[in-house]
Amino acid sequence: MSDASSLRLYQRQGNYLPRVAAVHDLCGYGKCSLGIAIPVLSCAGIDVCPVPTSLFSGHTKFDHFYKLDTTPMLEPYLDAWRAHGIALDGVYSGFLGSAKQVATIERLYREYPRALRIVDPVMGDGGHKYPTYTDEMCEATRALVASADVLTPNLTEASILTGIAYEGQDVGEAYVARVLDALLAMGAKNVVLKGIVHEGDNLIRNYVASEGAPVAEVAGDLLPFMTHGTGDLFASGLTAAIFAGKSLLEAVRFAGTLVRDAMAITPDQPDYEVRGVSFESVLGDVTALI
Repeated sequence: MSDASSLRLYQRQGNYLPRVAAVHDLCGYGKCSLGIAIPVLSCAGIDVCPVPTSLFSGHTKFDHFYKLDTTPMLEPYLDAWRAHGIALDGVYSGFLGSAKQVATIERLYREYPRALRIVDPVMGDGGHKYPTYTDEMCEATRALVASADVLTPNLTEASILTGIAYEGQDVGEAYVARVLDALLAMGAKNVVLKGIVHEGDNLIRNYVASEGAPVAEVAGDLLPFMTHGTGDLFASGLTAAIFAGKSLLEAVRFAGTLVRDAMAITPDQPDYEVRGVSFESVLGDVTALI
């Protein structure tokens, strides 16, 4: 097994634009999900094919939001794709609208068996599930772990997936190793565990693990505030870098830097606390990947 520094999951070929299904929700207001995935992947020369899992007026950090569950439309939606003969190089999934949508992702895996599978198991943060996520949805999401070529949970999501108790963001190496081992044992080929913070050292750490390879740590500057959408930006930046032909470790480094640079300008924008991470001005860094 190659370690993360040499593991390349996709080989870019000339002027060919890889085609990736982005299975995420769409928010009218708030920087997240397809609102991030489409521009970030497009700037990396990726042909993005959205599969909207739900429509929101605004993300779930708002006190009030409208949600439309798109589950009933997804089967005929993919039936039409099949009729058109659409080919895919990747399936990148995130926030789901219902437990039944796991079956939609599994259908994509069956119909596109050669497509790279990137699973961002967007279920919660800070030790709590997101308000639209039920226990049934979390249980269903566990089924995606065994199929993931790359799995990108935060500590809350890793706890939900593995059943290992959440112990906050400041955890030691033994806890990190236990979580990574558990996720690999569930079948994930590669795991990127996001957002570990040690009190007082002003760094945020991401850990990269593959079966039979040493765990790699990627540390970056910790900014003194949090904002919405950084997880989606990280996973989208990671996906963009992978499909640009970067190694997994290079992709993790790129994604972390992308988030940091986007966050650095975010407080200069109005309503940033709820609007979310201002990624637009760093899209040139994504384009520079290719």
